Amino acid sequence: MRKSACIGRECVACGVCERACPLKAVAIARGVIAVVDAARCVGCGKCAAACPAGVIEIRAREGEGA
Repeated sequence: MRKSACIGRECVACGVCERACPLKAVAIARGVIAVVDAARCVGCGKCAAACPAGVIEIRAREGEGA
């Protein structure tokens, strides 16, 4: 099962997750919210572990079953 990060709307765009991602799959969009490039994200969870707001979770990718 492939996984990817999902970032909640409560994101404060602090950039901690962006710096924590070893694959550069997370970026701050328009300076207001972090977004994940699903093509790069492998679901390692480093962004979620680093997020001070606790708004990132790792999920199974849409359309890909268990």
